[in-house]
Amino acid sequence: MASFLFSLIAVALSVTSVVAAPVKRSPFAFLQNTRSDSAIFQLGNITYLANIKYPKATLNAGRGPRNDVSDVPVTVLYTNASVVTKDILESKIASYLETDDVFSENFLAGLLLSSTAPGKASVDASATSYIQGLGIEHVVYSSAFSKVGGHGAPSAAYIDIGDSTNLPPGPYLASFSGGSIALSTVYRLYEDTYRDFLYGSYDLNDGNGTHAYLDYSFPSFGYPAIPIPSRLYSLTDTRAMAGDRVAIKDLYDIKGLKTTGGSRAWEYITSPASANAPSIQRIVDQGGVLVGKFKLAQFASGANPWDWQDEHYPFNPRGDGWLTCSASSSGGGCSIAAYDWLDFAIGSDTGSSMRRPAAVSGTYGQRPSQGLMSLEGVMPLGGATDTAGVFCRDPVKWSRFSKAWYTPSLFQPPNITGLSALDVPDNQGYPKTILYPTDYLPLNNSAAQVILQRFISNLTTVFGMTVKEFNFTATVQAAPDPAVNNLTYLSNGPLGVINSYTQWEAVGKPLISAWKSLFNGAFPPIDSARRPGWRRYNETANTAAAYTAAQAAKKLAVDWYEENLQYSTAESCSESLMLFDIGTGGFPSYRELNLNGFPNTSFLATTPKGAAISVANICPIYGCADYVVPIGEVPYFSNVTFITEMVPVTIDMVVKRGCDFVLLNMIERLAKLGVLKTVKTGKTAF
Repeated sequence: MASFLFSLIAVALSVTSVVAAPVKRSPFAFLQNTRSDSAIFQLGNITYLANIKYPKATLNAGRGPRNDVSDVPVTVLYTNASVVTKDILESKIASYLETDDVFSENFLAGLLLSSTAPGKASVDASATSYIQGLGIEHVVYSSAFSKVGGHGAPSAAYIDIGDSTNLPPGPYLASFSGGSIALSTVYRLYEDTYRDFLYGSYDLNDGNGTHAYLDYSFPSFGYPAIPIPSRLYSLTDTRAMAGDRVAIKDLYDIKGLKTTGGSRAWEYITSPASANAPSIQRIVDQGGVLVGKFKLAQFASGANPWDWQDEHYPFNPRGDGWLTCSASSSGGGCSIAAYDWLDFAIGSDTGSSMRRPAAVSGTYGQRPSQGLMSLEGVMPLGGATDTAGVFCRDPVKWSRFSKAWYTPSLFQPPNITGLSALDVPDNQGYPKTILYPTDYLPLNNSAAQVILQRFISNLTTVFGMTVKEFNFTATVQAAPDPAVNNLTYLSNGPLGVINSYTQWEAVGKPLISAWKSLFNGAFPPIDSARRPGWRRYNETANTAAAYTAAQAAKKLAVDWYEENLQYSTAESCSESLMLFDIGTGGFPSYRELNLNGFPNTSFLATTPKGAAISVANICPIYGCADYVVPIGEVPYFSNVTFITEMVPVTIDMVVKRGCDFVLLNMIERLAKLGVLKTVKTGKTAF
């Protein structure tokens, strides 16, 4: 908690006159306290949370008459002007309104004004009259001011607020008591109307980095409330992720919150995390704001929408609102597609769990190179195949955030990945060749294929690339070494061991044991995606030695791949860029099982005829970087609304392991040229 000790130079006076009719503001309406002793209140029809237990700052005024008053919506306003005028205040308030979705005129019941100008600043009569005209009842001037013009002004307390970075500008809830002013951080509460979140959360500001659940939901259908802080709080913060609002998959530890993996049984036996996962701490250290945990398929499985039991499946805003969100990072992709107030969502990808949710929601999302991010403090699935990714709507912001997040200090070591140490250049060593795998392309929908061909044409024009058609399956099977040419074996054998052993040891086995002990030998109530496999798990076959052998088999495959398919040259980090589609090829895939039986619909996770494995398994086997980008949308006839709707079209851009930043540089260049675009929230992506 920031704490500032100051002396009061002038004391608060009541308003005795005004020069214009005051602005009409909505009164403060208290609703309830949370379990963490924060206050939920309304101003007009907007609901807010104020962290009153741990205020952002407490300014001790010192001497003089004191008027005690609580629950005052206050605006902290900074200017660099030596003389503050009406025009300066009016412009600054207008910029705050334009910049922020949390601040409003309702927070002008009080004003704390400061200047960063050298020497002493002053407030002229026009500014004082303007403050009176707004009907501001409580005014505090920083001791940076030597003179306030226009006597008969509202309350004129002078306070030195110290280092402005410790008390950012923006809206606060203030309490004036005994000469001190407590300023509490304010969050606007947004309704999660698409049910993509488990719950909202916020930083307690307790000095220990603890986060608290927000135990509040809106009426009607009990939508979770997600607390969103003011963007004004980060105006002076120069860190890479300053003010970014970030949702987190409930596999990652956040201090003070339980990591449940989407399981009520696991939630029952576990305790709140005692520290942030290093990957999450990196976001906090770079100024990002954690706003809550989103829904996932239980234990990061690939469960279909109709197989979810412990959670209500999240909704996809695209098209008719009845499309799948895929799995397992379902709530991440769909929340980014749904809400303008959310900037990023952190998910994970073992078999397809970032890429398919990005594809069906028409957002940007990646499975990065194997080992690019530490997964310490993250509930595991595949150990040596787990990866961490980012959902976003804006390709340039996606690149900026990803580069700031994937820092070398958090790369996984070879003893975890079973692969060579990562080297991740950040340059313009772009690929020269586009690999077009004919066993996975063209896209299912001919209208979507037209969009893909236009994208490929843009790639060849911008980067001078040539297109090479090839059959991925046949190319691998033609390898002379039997240890690397059997795709079915690699997918079901080594990958099968890796994708079960780690989670069994860290989650499945402890859960089953604890539940038996607690409930007379009962098996825990879990979703069907894991129940049969854990019920019959073969610990004799899936041993630590088998896991090590699986890693070795995977490394042989990776070494072959990086010598024969996607390799580095003197000019290019990855000589080729491979394209394929992990989504539906431009057809709708529904959250309702029976709707996927209609013509021109598609189930996910299908393997094309002639291909040995699902396209989703290529990078889990070979460690490559697989980035999903939205490139358009096509119409479809909805079997829900019975009108024509739009479904996103995406494509996967795949490069050799370690070439993520080069690929991101390509994506940024395509964005600046208008080839890749920022997608919208809601029914349509473009």
